[in-house]
Amino acid sequence: MDRLDAMRVFVLVAEEQSFAAAGRRIGLSPPVVTRAVAALEDRLGARLLTRTTRSVRLTEAGARFHADCRRILAEVDEAEASALGAHAEPQGRLAITAPAMFGRTYIAPLLIDFLNRHRGISVQSLFIDRVVDLLEEGQDVAIRIGSLPDSSLSVTRCGSVRHMLCAAPTYLARAGSPERLPDLEEMDTIEFASGPPPGRWTFTVEGRTQQVRLNARLITNAAEAAIAASIAGCGIVRVLSYQVAEHLRAGRLEVVLPQFEPPPSPVQIVHAEGRRASAKLRTFVDFAAARLRTAPELNEPQPDAGGGFGPCGVGVGRIGAAGPG
Repeated sequence: MDRLDAMRVFVLVAEEQSFAAAGRRIGLSPPVVTRAVAALEDRLGARLLTRTTRSVRLTEAGARFHADCRRILAEVDEAEASALGAHAEPQGRLAITAPAMFGRTYIAPLLIDFLNRHRGISVQSLFIDRVVDLLEEGQDVAIRIGSLPDSSLSVTRCGSVRHMLCAAPTYLARAGSPERLPDLEEMDTIEFASGPPPGRWTFTVEGRTQQVRLNARLITNAAEAAIAASIAGCGIVRVLSYQVAEHLRAGRLEVVLPQFEPPPSPVQIVHAEGRRASAKLRTFVDFAAARLRTAPELNEPQPDAGGGFGPCGVGVGRIGAAGPG
């Protein structure tokens, strides 16, 4: 087996987290797959995979090599396609991750149109409310909400969202509308468990941190559940603007204390391939960015703000030096 074929086998093992599953995808027996990976490790002088009876995981060196292999193999495939005159139609598989509700609302419909336009591309999507490491978890591209620290990842901005407090008109009619932050301590609230520690919300007022203790009637890790409870009159919920745009338009929810909203958080597409990104990745980034930039919920004006509160947690991502996405 030549070096490129061995690299392809290694990439499949890393993605499937199984020697047998990788072998089934390319018609090779598990012993042949095991020998191919072992030969790579011998050549490199480094352990690429950690094997147990239940799983196969990338080592730190393996994660770096996996990313390089994916990039090199994509460039080889693209060069061959170009030589065959097929360069105009991108080919291959893309792994895409996004926050759960954002993925279902925006990325899933977008992917259907993208796949119908590009028959040579297949997609594996991961919609989940946690920061996914692009290299370690084999993801090509991520949609992230929030400011990103410096990293080696390429970033394409495609909109922004507001952080806001909302409640149903029926609840506000019964309990009254809060006018100051301390008013929240006397009101019913709904919290996301994946956000800051339950029991309080943190605000920034004129550069100073201010915490409000809450009377949470519901704590949940599901955005839809929290929003539904607020619509039903159970209390005030902290959300991102895209999550409740339809309910605000329909009058099922109202924004409260808008003067304490922080600056909007950017919506960004990130990937690790840089300027040498494969044709399939460049095609998706261009397509997704153009579509997301037309979504009115991602391009809203921000009200005059006198302060702000921290990220909502659900659907908010960050990028670290290691490349989570």
